[in-house]
Amino acid sequence: MARVRFTITMSLDGYVAGPHQTVEHPLGEHGEELHQWAFATRTMRAMHGMEGGATDPDDDALAESFRNLGATIMGRHMFGGGEGPWGPWRGWWGENPPYHHPVFVLTHHPRKPLEMEGGTVFHFVTTGIRDALEAALHAARGKDVHVAGGADVAQQYLKAGLIDDMELHVVPVLLGSGARLFENTDGRQGAYELAGVVSTPAASHYRYRRSQSDSRSARPRSGFRSSSS
Repeated sequence: MARVRFTITMSLDGYVAGPHQTVEHPLGEHGEELHQWAFATRTMRAMHGMEGGATDPDDDALAESFRNLGATIMGRHMFGGGEGPWGPWRGWWGENPPYHHPVFVLTHHPRKPLEMEGGTVFHFVTTGIRDALEAALHAARGKDVHVAGGADVAQQYLKAGLIDDMELHVVPVLLGSGARLFENTDGRQGAYELAGVVSTPAASHYRYRRSQSDSRSARPRSGFRSSSS
């Protein structure tokens, strides 16, 4: 059965982005430091059409995060382009984004699907997290669905009990403030059990799986309506 997996990189003091996020600096002040471990790996460099990179436990952990994915869900801020009605913004990743599968962007503003090179199609969902998940599960065709973030999207899916697995990459960086991951979740992260951990000087990689005793999850059943008009 397809699983719903949440993956994110987090600072040692619990932040997934720094303070003062803007369109020009979507990760906030010093937020780019969170992802230095990933951009040093061969997996990440290959995803962005680059050569080289380390083949080490960090690379293994990142490769595992992208294994068997058939669709991705993200928030408006992760896709970028600022607030309000859509302009010509086409994402951070150029004409060939690294996803190569359907991506569902949660937004309050309708937009037609955006077809990119390499098989990535961005769909813009205005009817909430359950409709986005229903569409993603359908599009994934039996593969897993990746909830990519940011913090607000992760909190909504955790609070609703819709995440099966969490992969947290914790880096030895202290941001002090910003977007904290485990807020507004009603403590739902307490329903997850540690399934594995690998630590390197660059990051500690934690895998959590929802406890079998947690019966509060519910997959979506409502009809999906994309914002294609």
